[in-house]
Amino acid sequence: MARTPSNMLPLGTKAPNFNLLDTVSNTVLSLNQLKGEKATVIMFICNHCPFVIHVNPTLVTLANTYSRKEIGFIAISSNDVINYPQDSPEKMAIHAKKENYPFPYLYDETQETAKAYNAACTPDFFVFNANFELSYRGQLDNSRPGNGLPKDGQDLKHALDCLIENKENSSIQKPSIGCNIKWKI
Repeated sequence: MARTPSNMLPLGTKAPNFNLLDTVSNTVLSLNQLKGEKATVIMFICNHCPFVIHVNPTLVTLANTYSRKEIGFIAISSNDVINYPQDSPEKMAIHAKKENYPFPYLYDETQETAKAYNAACTPDFFVFNANFELSYRGQLDNSRPGNGLPKDGQDLKHALDCLIENKENSSIQKPSIGCNIKWKI
């Protein structure tokens, strides 16, 4: 399995807007429609990546917990579905229901959203404050498939807690590691 790191978009970068198909509701949704009052987490994920499969339960727990604290969660898949049909919108909808995703699972057919965010891997996490300024990017936690470390979402949780408490996040932000986004040729 490939081990691709995040590109680490500069902090303070404004969140690029998007209008993408939510594969569960079959409606087009925008960033403004999905944003949280205090912060918004944008996750680039996919159905088949072992790194994403490894953290799916943690993503669901965090989203259920932090959505009550006015944090919005958005998942986006940008993979090329011609060469990776297991990531098709139809299969995304099935996967989201199976995993009990409490967040929309959007399909980035043109891959323009992934490019705008400089996303590189799945999973890749971006946290924007209420003004859509990037305050965190990188890993969920230190856990990876097979390394035995706890899947607790510690890095992402710390970033969200800092935003909620209006504290500076002085922790080192480590890149996420995962499968590369499957770019169209």
